[in-house]
Amino acid sequence: MSEIYLNNPNLKSSGVEIGWTEEQAQEYVRCMEDPVYFVKTYMKIVNVDTGLVNFDLYPFQEKMIRSFTNNRFTIAKIGRQSGKSITCIAFFLHYILFNKDVSVALLANKLATARELLSRLQMAYEHLPKWLQQGVVTWNKGNIELENGAKVMAAATSSSAIRGGSYNILFLDEFAFVPNEMAEEFFNSVYPTISSGTSTKVIIVSTPAGMNHFYKLWVDSEEGRNSYNPISVHWSEVPGRDEKWKQTTIKNTSAEQFRQEFDTEFLGSTNTLINVTKLKNMAYRNPRQVLEDGSLKIYEQPKEGHIYITTVDVSRGQGQDFSALSIFDCTKMPYRQVATYRSNEIPPMVYPNLINRVGTLYNDSLILVEINDVGQQVSDILYHDLENTNLISISSDTRKGQTISSGFGGKSTTLGIRTTKATKKIGCMNMKSLIEEDKLLIRDFETINELTTFISKGPKYEAEKGRTDDLVDTLVLFSWMSTDPYFKSMCDIDTRNEIYEERMRHLEENMLPFGFISNGVGGESFVDADGDLWTVSD
Repeated sequence: MSEIYLNNPNLKSSGVEIGWTEEQAQEYVRCMEDPVYFVKTYMKIVNVDTGLVNFDLYPFQEKMIRSFTNNRFTIAKIGRQSGKSITCIAFFLHYILFNKDVSVALLANKLATARELLSRLQMAYEHLPKWLQQGVVTWNKGNIELENGAKVMAAATSSSAIRGGSYNILFLDEFAFVPNEMAEEFFNSVYPTISSGTSTKVIIVSTPAGMNHFYKLWVDSEEGRNSYNPISVHWSEVPGRDEKWKQTTIKNTSAEQFRQEFDTEFLGSTNTLINVTKLKNMAYRNPRQVLEDGSLKIYEQPKEGHIYITTVDVSRGQGQDFSALSIFDCTKMPYRQVATYRSNEIPPMVYPNLINRVGTLYNDSLILVEINDVGQQVSDILYHDLENTNLISISSDTRKGQTISSGFGGKSTTLGIRTTKATKKIGCMNMKSLIEEDKLLIRDFETINELTTFISKGPKYEAEKGRTDDLVDTLVLFSWMSTDPYFKSMCDIDTRNEIYEERMRHLEENMLPFGFISNGVGGESFVDADGDLWTVSD
């Protein structure tokens, strides 16, 4: 049997025994007990200037390794080119050498990046002395397995990457660059696996890239809303970086890029509708209740006597754009977003039932539906099939444009709003004022996240390429209503009751324009078009 693995002189084959000296045995124990000592003494890295050298850890790198060792969950916010990835590799190298039957998943935003991480671990392993190595069983671009049962795999971050597997460590590299939907799906998929054990570690390391899922995990860790131990590294903690280096870097990039990539600030897109400073200070909350497989999030339970308005954005569903709704408490200013729904799986013909159900829960909420495309069908089902009388009517006038209708019929009246360039422009400007002046409070993370990428594109605002704005559209609809002359009366409880009674009268008139009524005696009665009761005598 060959003592080396696949003709690689730097790798020991499985089953090969190497006798230890007493000094080596003592060193082995010391390395096992102290990962920092092991890395400094035996791990080698490639320096761009000097080639293969010992890994002389910086203080912040030591802090990282200690945190990985002592905590199940660690999240690190670190700037570019600081040595964060190789520090993680150092910890994993120690972990697989001194722990039996463990599995490590190296996950990155791209498969090529994950495999590059694995290759760096392999390189470090190859330069260990043979007496420290475990024999190699498997060694390729995507996996390694050692004779102590330790395994490492590399894959792109996705819910399918580790499905069916059991891992002792999940490492998420540059997690801020994983698309938000994929990141959320990943955590929803893997969390049961993570929480089922008592020692599984999750290590998340990234440079910020907007206010996304990584941002949420970081803020929650700082405020104690999750179990992650937060580590932040300032660029000045990296040796060789000073004010002169900073100014040179800014000249070669930009001040904004430096703030995000080296100061590790969470910045949204440029040219956002909402002021960047305001976006950074918008405080989201965790929902009180999550229903409908995670799609419906409740932030405030309905309160007796409060007026609620639901705004509805409709898509074709089933894997396409998202259908979304927001419910607002309009009883008094500031208005508050109290519930949201967002799904790209619900069919348009099923959506009305959910809208009706949620609207009923919130004190028979008033409902404004965007009736572009399939939205018209949703509105029709709500009104005609489900007999929901709380739909907001919109009147169209060539001079005034669209306004909230106080009437209940007519050729120019629709049960819902047809979004146009004019209505969206008004809605966007109103939304900007409401949010920046704290007259509309947003508590939903997904909504805030969409606002950070809701940008100017010429004369209009829409989602940045590759991002969504379905929840933002529900804000736009609400904001458009907020300055309508009829809006304030809608939010008054007495006026609301009058509207309801008028709607019921209108409904009855449509159903019984000349309805005959039996009096049970033999005579007949009927109601005329004016609502007067007439009795026919014998």
